[in-house]
Amino acid sequence: MISNIRNYRGNSLLLLVVVLGLILFGSTILFFLKQEKNIRSKIYPNVFLDKQNFGLKSKEEIVNYYEKKSSKLKNTSLTVFYEKEPVATFSAQILDLRYDGKTIAERAYLIGRSSNTPSKYLQKILAILNLRKFYFESQIQYDNSEIKDFLSTSEDRYNLPAKNALFKFEKGKVVEFRKESNGLKILTDRFLPDFDKAVNDLKTDTANKKIILNSEIIKPEIKLSDINEYGIEELIAEGKSDYTHSIPQRVHNLTLAASKFNGVLIPKGKEFSFVETVGDISSLTGYQPAYIIKDGKTVLGDGGGVCQVSTTLFRAALNAGLPIIERTAHAYRVLYYENDSQPGFDATVYAPTVDIKIKNDTPSYILIETEIDKENNLLYFRFYGKKDNRRIEISKATVYDISPALPTKYQDDPTLKKGVTKQVDFAAGGAKTFFSYKVFQGDKTTIDTKFYSNFRPWAAVYLVGTAD
Repeated sequence: MISNIRNYRGNSLLLLVVVLGLILFGSTILFFLKQEKNIRSKIYPNVFLDKQNFGLKSKEEIVNYYEKKSSKLKNTSLTVFYEKEPVATFSAQILDLRYDGKTIAERAYLIGRSSNTPSKYLQKILAILNLRKFYFESQIQYDNSEIKDFLSTSEDRYNLPAKNALFKFEKGKVVEFRKESNGLKILTDRFLPDFDKAVNDLKTDTANKKIILNSEIIKPEIKLSDINEYGIEELIAEGKSDYTHSIPQRVHNLTLAASKFNGVLIPKGKEFSFVETVGDISSLTGYQPAYIIKDGKTVLGDGGGVCQVSTTLFRAALNAGLPIIERTAHAYRVLYYENDSQPGFDATVYAPTVDIKIKNDTPSYILIETEIDKENNLLYFRFYGKKDNRRIEISKATVYDISPALPTKYQDDPTLKKGVTKQVDFAAGGAKTFFSYKVFQGDKTTIDTKFYSNFRPWAAVYLVGTAD
């Protein structure tokens, strides 16, 4: 009897559970069907766009919402910086910044409407019964054609190929020389994602954005130190002088003389003579008549302008910290040598008695490279070798015992017609000068000397034609 009662109670409880389950299931189905009816062509519940719930909203409402967001982008701009300088600015109008509201609305609308039947009903159930939230992030759209044009222009402007070193030695002279140089490459692949990120940062902050255009250094494959046996690795010093106001013949001569030194090697520990290297200076070796000082007069002579070259060599040797074995100043202050320097930083030569000699006391050979900058009227001497951490101190020139220029001189010139007057020299006051030259290696002073110049006063000189 008791067993029957227990069975009856158990069956009743099971029946109650089944009935309640059917009621709950039925209610769920009714709720689901009612929600489906309410949704119709709207977005399913729990669909979020940019963290905002658009459940039960229409596609049109989504489109309108993003059109309003697009209008807020109209006054924004993006500026590109290269090496800390602005190089381009893109306005919202140029880029056509916008949200694609229609595409975003279609993506949201597909939840619960997938072409895959199991997926479709699963999404419906999860969305309607609030079992899952569906999140979508929008992207700001823009026209990148202007960006591509900018990058192409930037590559043309900034990209440089790395250059390998060249060193070719023939017949006692370096005939091909080039120190290696780094190249540069604009990182376009890195810029595009950075630009895209900056654009989409406008979603939360419409303030103007800055984007960095980055570059990388491209190393050459062949270094100078790899291809020569002379220990030459780097530029160790440079000297320059300004030959502005030189007549064409003088420019020809200094160019010819400078070419004699281009590619010359100075062995380690050896003295170097300007006069020996430049060789014969005459019309036979290609020099033209230009004005020189001879016996106290300004006259036409072969090789006028060669002292511009010796002066430039002198300055390069000073900047390299080399011992100056022999140097002679000009007799008077020469305009050319004070175009870009103080008085006294000059060196005259007159073969065979007056020379400038230097000594290579560096750890390697020294290679001389000369350059004529015709556009700026500059002559360069560059010394390549190996640095040894020497420190150079060159003082400013001290000028004293200044005296006025001499009275103007007029010299007859049978090469000029009567009535023609030509100025060939300019007045210069006399003066004495000196500057200090010191070289240190560690705590040791290796050179401590002064270079003196005694410039006589000089007169302006005019040639007066005497020819019929």
